[in-house]
This record gives sequence, structure tokens and C-alpha cells, in this order.
Amino acid sequence: MGAPAWWLGLSGGLDSMVLLELMSQARQLSDIPPLHAIHVHHGLHPEADAWAAHCQRACDVRGVPLTVVRVQVVQGGSVEEAARDARYAAFADMLAPGAELLLAHHRDDQLETLMFRLMRGTGVRGLSGMPARRALGAGWLSRPLLDWRRSELEAWARQQGLDWIEDPANADERFARTALRHRILPGLRHEWPQLDRSLLRLAEHASEAGALLDELAQDDLQLVAEPSADPWLAGWPSLLLAPLLSLSAARQRNLLRCWLRQQAVRMPDHRQLLEVQQQLAAGPDAQPQLKLDGFVLYRSSDRLWLVPAHWLPARSEQSLLPLHGALALAGNGTLDCRPGAGGLRDPGAGGWQVRYRQGGEQIKLAGRPTQSVKQLLQEAQIPAWLRPSVPLLYSGGELVSVAGRWNAERALVEGAGSGFTVSWKPVSD
Repeated sequence: MGAPAWWLGLSGGLDSMVLLELMSQARQLSDIPPLHAIHVHHGLHPEADAWAAHCQRACDVRGVPLTVVRVQVVQGGSVEEAARDARYAAFADMLAPGAELLLAHHRDDQLETLMFRLMRGTGVRGLSGMPARRALGAGWLSRPLLDWRRSELEAWARQQGLDWIEDPANADERFARTALRHRILPGLRHEWPQLDRSLLRLAEHASEAGALLDELAQDDLQLVAEPSADPWLAGWPSLLLAPLLSLSAARQRNLLRCWLRQQAVRMPDHRQLLEVQQQLAAGPDAQPQLKLDGFVLYRSSDRLWLVPAHWLPARSEQSLLPLHGALALAGNGTLDCRPGAGGLRDPGAGGWQVRYRQGGEQIKLAGRPTQSVKQLLQEAQIPAWLRPSVPLLYSGGELVSVAGRWNAERALVEGAGSGFTVSWKPVSD
């Protein structure tokens, strides 16, 4: 009840129309958060516009604001899964912090989900079924109708005189879930009348086992999820390799699942987890990487790093660093410049130009021979994936600073004079 808003996922079908009517009536009986509806227009069916119009009329009658979101469904592979991914992405984008999304999944949906996952060889968490409530985006997803059968919802809908849409796909047995609903499950129920109770009991057992596995993973994470002490790296999710590799293979996979879920990464399948483990065991000089649904896993030095894929383009842009305040680098955090005792000398009218590595850069630090920037980064154990993004400061065409961490001797303030301190904070989300 403390949510800033309730969003109701409205397809226009029986289940969501029942939920819309229930929530509309609830507003008359009690003080609930502001109610909104969201309809996702997939554009996959000739009647999609008519379905959106039906939802609009239903919401108008009840005084519920409706947002229609048009999405692009990725072609190739399963249309059902691609549409679901697009739909949930739209839901997540809509939720403000703490807001609640209400979906009308019912008991029959839960049973179908369990059977579908069982046939696909899902793990323990998958056999737990759809949770009644879970995090989604900045808010929460709730399923208040999970204890109700579809037949019960239909009887109530007819009693209330509700109109709803019948999606032809729900009768098309070319879709795996539809075939399961109309042909496979009825046959199994005929042979095993206790099937529904058994599946729900299986989900309860799997949920309990999943909770125990999560507890074990949390204990293991205490040993391996220590943040890096390097200021450039402290904000990036990482795992220490040595304690991770000391675990059994099964515990490694359990820990990785838990960790990736915490980082909001779509769960990899068993094959991908095995590939991650193979990369972890690669030779000490190897720096393997693996793409995972919008992220990249990197093994570098003594850690496994998780980096958003969009953060990794080649850096080539140039800009001028102001002598006071912060410069927002394109997709690369901020470079901050503050006046104070010591530090870099005033660069004069030309200012400092911010560039990125092209290869072969060298710098002469105080009390040290001239070194390559590559060598400095390697000595500091900066991972290879971060090195192309380290900003370099130039003055008069000469390299004077590597992101404020290493400054050229010739560019330093002499004695106790006033200069400028530069620091870089890379993007880590």
C-alpha cells in the first residue's frame, strides 16, 4: 500500500480485464495508490490496434489512465519469447522507484509455466514457478491472482458482465504454450488426476531448495565479492578469482547465478555457465571475455569483471578540460579539476586537451625514467578492458597527465605553489 503508484498490465484479455475491474472496485472501498494501466502494443497481429482501442475504452469507463507503449519485437527465434522480453522491458521502463506493476497471471498460468520449464530441463529456481512478487526495474512486479483458477475468473467476469478479447494465438497449437494448454496438460491430467497438486508441491519444494542455495551463495560471496581498492575500479562489479576457483564446480555456478541476478543480468543457461568456468580456468596470461545479454564478463589479472557492453566502444573524441569543475566525458564518467596546493601547473591559454590512447604514448614522471603509458597501466594492474578509456591530458601537444594519476615532471608546480588536482571517475553503471 506504500507504493507511489500501481500500474496494471492490461492486454484486454479475460485475466487482465478481471484485474482491472477488481482494482477499480477496490478504489471505491479503500484508499489505494494511484492506479494506471499500461498496454503493450507488439504490432504482431492485424487486430493489435483494435485491442489497444478496447483497452482504452475499458479504462475510460473506469476513469483509469492508460498508457499504450509500442514496442519492436526482435525477429528470429521464438516470437513468444521475443514478445515477452519486449513487454517486460516496457514494463520496467515505466516503473518509478517503488512503483508496483500488477499482472493477472493465475493458477493455470503457473501450472503451465511449471510444466513448460520442466520439459525444458530448467534448474531449481525455474521449478519454483512465477513468484507472487519480485523486483522489476526500479519497482516491483506483483501477481495477485495466482491462487485463482481461470475458470473462477471467467465465472466472475460473466457475473460482472465484462467484455474481453480472445487472442487467436491462444488457440493456435503451433505455439508451444498453447499446445501444452489444450492438448498435453489435459492428457496428463486424465492419466494423473493429482497432477496439479503435485506440480504446485514441486514448486514449493523447489522454492525452499532455491532459498537454501541463495543462502549458500551469499556465504560464498562474502569471500569472493570484495571490491577493488583501486579508485578507478571500486565501483565495478567483480569477483576475486582465487577464492572463487577454490570452490567446487557446482558451488561456482551457484555463486555466479546469484551474483549475476544481483547485477540484473539475464540468467545465462547451463552451457554459458560452463563456458564461464572454462574461461576462469584459462592460463594466467589469458584475458578471455564472454558476452551476456548486454554485459561482458572479463577475466583480467586476479578478478572476474562485469562490464556493461554499451560502455566499451573505442574512445577517440577530444575535448578541453576546464580549470574549475568537472568535465562530463562522453559515456566515460567525469574528469574533475580542482585548484589547490601542488599538482599541475596552469596550462595557460591553450588549456588541457583530453585525448585517448592511440598507442606509443610516453611520460616522464618525477624521479623516474621515461615510461610508456602502457607500462604504467600494466604495473598498476589496470584491466585491459579499462585501459582504452583512461583519459590523457595534453598541453601544447605534449602528454602532461594520465587522468591525474600520473603527472609529467615538467608539468608539476614547483615547491609549495598553487596548482590543479585532476581526478577521473569512470562510469560504473
